[in-house]
Amino acid sequence: MTTAAIPVFLYHAVMDDPPDWIAEFTVTPKEFAAHLDAVVDSGRTPVTISTLAEHLTGRAPLPPRPVLLTFDDGFADLPGPTADALAGRALPATAYLTTGAIAPGGHSLLPPAPMMTLDRAVELERSGMEIGSHTVTHAQLDTLTTRQLRAELLDSKAVLEDTLGHPVPHLAYPHGYNSPRVRAMAARAGYRTATAVRHALSSERDERYRIARLIVRRGHTVADVEAWLAGDGARIAPYRDGPRTVGWRWYRRTRTVLRGRPAFAG
Repeated sequence: MTTAAIPVFLYHAVMDDPPDWIAEFTVTPKEFAAHLDAVVDSGRTPVTISTLAEHLTGRAPLPPRPVLLTFDDGFADLPGPTADALAGRALPATAYLTTGAIAPGGHSLLPPAPMMTLDRAVELERSGMEIGSHTVTHAQLDTLTTRQLRAELLDSKAVLEDTLGHPVPHLAYPHGYNSPRVRAMAARAGYRTATAVRHALSSERDERYRIARLIVRRGHTVADVEAWLAGDGARIAPYRDGPRTVGWRWYRRTRTVLRGRPAFAG
């Protein structure tokens, strides 16, 4: 059976002069505008993670040829020019916010960068963005103790729900790091979906607690975006983790135990 590809794009910062640590995962406003124009011209139907969740839980069908735009962390451009570029083209999106990096007095493992503030999450919703959790500190979730993991999942969710006044049922794993234990705890924490990275196309049969996304890097061109929109240029999820992924996870766990503190997922 052929599995129809669903592109789920993952963006971080959209700026001309990003900090070095995030530069690889940054696109310029001019490039971003060209990407959005390609989405509009593709004939695909832009939807949010909630719409995909309705399908993956068997509650509703998907519209024809969906495409999803997602944003991680909560950089300063998001509630400003980035949200304006999306709204100007009537494109919905999902923003996953790292609460420790944007809340007053918060703490995260993200290196210094211009970030939005938590109070502007309401503005994002008004502009057509859906809000999800990206944990508190942006740690490698699959290396944490059960207590640490529970706090990352529940505390970020609670902060966003208090700010927005409604449930926040969607999660994005920092840098995509997850495991069967992490996915099970995300479900128990009350999330309906969780997105990973995988740099793969999602599909109508994808796993709802590790939805595949395509991470957009500085070196990707409009032609790359157009290929993904056509359902080409990347593997289609779901598929099993390979030996290298599993081995890398065990290496990172061991390193975290030896260091005695959570590690930044990045």
